[in-house]
Amino acid sequence: MHIPDGFLDLKTWGTLYGVSGGTTAYALYKVRDRLEGKKIPLLGITAAFIFAAQMLNFPVAGGTSGHFLGAMLACVLLGPFEGFLVMVTVLMVQCFFFADGGLTALGANIFNMGIVGGLFSYYLMVLLKAPLSRWIGEKKALLSSVAVFSWVSVVLASAACAIELVISGTVPFNVTFPAMVGVHSLIGIGEAIITTVALVVVLQSRPDLVDAYRGPALSQTATAGEVA
Repeated sequence: MHIPDGFLDLKTWGTLYGVSGGTTAYALYKVRDRLEGKKIPLLGITAAFIFAAQMLNFPVAGGTSGHFLGAMLACVLLGPFEGFLVMVTVLMVQCFFFADGGLTALGANIFNMGIVGGLFSYYLMVLLKAPLSRWIGEKKALLSSVAVFSWVSVVLASAACAIELVISGTVPFNVTFPAMVGVHSLIGIGEAIITTVALVVVLQSRPDLVDAYRGPALSQTATAGEVA
């Protein structure tokens, strides 16, 4: 999904540079008062985990392979704008130091994986979690919603990538869209499993570190058990 140089025309990558740049500036503005002491190391740890996880490819079908995206996990753990900034950092490091994604396509890659796969998918997840939490409880609602929209985030990001290639005249719609979305529908299953398992581990040990979790903290649960 990392688009290299030469695949997008000027109007497409230029527009997406503007959108991604503006979103990044707004995200920096939104988090300026939220980055307290304990959250800053967590941002670094999450960025390092996502960066390392994206280096590991797993086979999908027909000789293709995929890798972990991590945008949903970052947004759920850290908050939507903090998670988005983590994705921006990861994508910039990959672009500048590992040539993973082209410089002209950096804005498009941030848009696809950070905005569509991160911010947009996160807020869709919140819309599902809100009514679910009243029916099955906060924790189950969060895990269920994250599992679904981790998969959705990968599919939507791949669809955005395919549309950009079509707009740029690189490949026809009937070739790139089914191929991209079809393969990433399978990749999304792995994304959902990894994200949900990672979230379960954090919720069991440090639920206070999960920004999207609104249930009782671990200490409160333990106290209630002792009282009972």
